[in-house]
Amino acid sequence: MSLWLFFVYLTLSGPLGVKLMPNAVSRVRRLADRQRALAKEYSGIEIPAPYKDVPDQDRGKALRAQLLAKDNQVYRDWRWATIDPIAGGAISFGPLLLVLSGLWGLTTAVFGAQLSQDWDSIWYLFIPVDGWGTAILAGVLGLVQFPLAFFWAGPRAVNQHSRYLRAMLSPGEGELLAPRIEHLTTTRSDAVDTQMAEIRRIERDLHDGAQARLVAMGMTLDAAEHLLESNPEAVRALLVEARQSSNKALEELRDLVRGIHPPVLADRGLGDAVRSLAMISPLKTDVQVDLPARPEPPVESAAYFAVSEILTNAAKHSGAERCWVDVRHDAGMLRITITDNGRGGADINAGTGLRGIERRLATFDGVLAVSSPLNGPTMVTMELPCVLSSPKTTSC
Repeated sequence: MSLWLFFVYLTLSGPLGVKLMPNAVSRVRRLADRQRALAKEYSGIEIPAPYKDVPDQDRGKALRAQLLAKDNQVYRDWRWATIDPIAGGAISFGPLLLVLSGLWGLTTAVFGAQLSQDWDSIWYLFIPVDGWGTAILAGVLGLVQFPLAFFWAGPRAVNQHSRYLRAMLSPGEGELLAPRIEHLTTTRSDAVDTQMAEIRRIERDLHDGAQARLVAMGMTLDAAEHLLESNPEAVRALLVEARQSSNKALEELRDLVRGIHPPVLADRGLGDAVRSLAMISPLKTDVQVDLPARPEPPVESAAYFAVSEILTNAAKHSGAERCWVDVRHDAGMLRITITDNGRGGADINAGTGLRGIERRLATFDGVLAVSSPLNGPTMVTMELPCVLSSPKTTSC
């Protein structure tokens, strides 16, 4: 392997190096992945491997650029593969030396007396072998070397090699944080866009709904004021109209508030809020809730609106008759599974609905998974990391 790497290093600057690069990088990566797996299996040391994506076009040039940049996983793999024959051999030398010493001790026990006569004298460790007594003692000491090699030096060498692997192959803290920073930047942008869209929706609903009705009510009351003395009967009709406008404006404001943060969610928690969605859903919906306490309000709100949109989509597009919702908290995760018996074929990449839910959940490091084969059923699973912070108030 080292000769192969040396050969590729020599040809990096030429066209041959570009052609050899993808195959060489693939082989080195498989070897490094195997070593990472062994380190985790035998020493419990997990070594992250953040490989950067490279385009299929001009793959060789992209990999060569990574190798020359020296700040990525490809370079670390090659550096390790070049040094490991020497460093790995040095780490394994201790147990191997004990095994060889044990074999020499057993050989001395059998042939030591004869060899001491033929060679004038021989030694095993600190014992001069000059007869059968000292030869047998050398054999006993040789036998002791094997448990030392396999049960003492061997495990320590394995752990030392795993720590050496971690030092050689682990990325720096900045490189580990880069994907996280990119994710946070993206989700923050999505959260800002979602918030601005929500603000614009509220402004539009207020302008077109309650505000318009309140303006109309004001005009009606103004007209009633002018007709109060000349036409009392007309004033009565105008007051009735103003009262109706007031009721409709109040109803629209209540709907708007429910769209921002439903009172049932604030008062009763996620379990009862999901049950209220099931009651108004056109589908026959069964709800199972296992929440020992309430999630944090932002997570609760995101989960509620995600469930609301999924149930709405199921009623509109799935052709289902029944739906099942399971809400539970397990191992620090809020897990919500929604299943329907519809026609299937839902695709997270086919429209904006599921993609919007995914972006909403990503703001809280949540994930969305969709299983929807043709002819159904469709199963949508959401997971949100959260801590149950407040006492349970729901009747679940």
